[in-house]
Amino acid sequence: MLSSLFNALRARPAPQPAAGGAASARGADPAVAQAQALVLEARQLADLGRLDEALAACRAASRVDPDLHEARMLAAALHLPGPNYLDFLAHLHKHVKPANYVEIGVSEGLSFRLVRPGTPAIGVDPAPRVDYALSAGSRVIEATSDEFFATHDVRAELGGPVALAFIDGMHNFEFALRDFIALERLAERSSTLLIHDCYPLDRETAARERATSLWSGDIWRLVLVLKKYRPDLAVHTLALRPTGLGMVRRLDPTSTVLADNYAAIVEEFLALDYAVLEADQAGALNLFPNDWERIDALLDAEIQ
Repeated sequence: MLSSLFNALRARPAPQPAAGGAASARGADPAVAQAQALVLEARQLADLGRLDEALAACRAASRVDPDLHEARMLAAALHLPGPNYLDFLAHLHKHVKPANYVEIGVSEGLSFRLVRPGTPAIGVDPAPRVDYALSAGSRVIEATSDEFFATHDVRAELGGPVALAFIDGMHNFEFALRDFIALERLAERSSTLLIHDCYPLDRETAARERATSLWSGDIWRLVLVLKKYRPDLAVHTLALRPTGLGMVRRLDPTSTVLADNYAAIVEEFLALDYAVLEADQAGALNLFPNDWERIDALLDAEIQ
């Protein structure tokens, strides 16, 4: 049923194991073999259409061996089936044809390289690892996002308001909140701001400190912040694997609500436990189906 997706996951490189004795010791660990057997069982269950049981087997594998990357990625594919966020970003650039683009958190440039040639684009990362030639109009700036926004006239450099931006930097929500505040000021009402990692797989991968190979951090808190403090915004979390993609429209560059209340908001939402999502995660985070025709309709809708 999901065999093509699982084949793609098998081809996806996982984090490299420790070298030497540590790798040998891990390979000989009975827990590793047990977890791998559970992942195999999960694949078989999924191919039979028994998706809930498959997801339970993946989670059991992660409990046995928290470092087994394959178990997390397979669970993510079951949790949010369908094309992943990079596939959608490639589609989005072609569909929207933004006048310009900003990306916070470039890393190796997997998403930044999807920008259409000739589009003015700025990528920001304190330690970028881009090893390909950038397309015409694109550049990567080595800086933290706070440093970047404090030292650059972004509208002037892009030739106008930010049209499309992607926040994928630090995986703690207060950093993403600051990036959102800064980008909204530079945008216009019809712009689109995207936020990666808004729909966590489970409590462990949603922790503020990384302890798992797949890690979304606590970016989910930002969706709750926007829903409470900015009900004027159109906020959706697109069901794109592995951990969702927030999409925010109907922006207001003149709003100061988030900036004026930043410290209080951070204190308030850090106090929230992950349990607030457990009763109805999809409802709490405004989950929207991974249906590109419906997403395109959202994007094409006139901003009132």
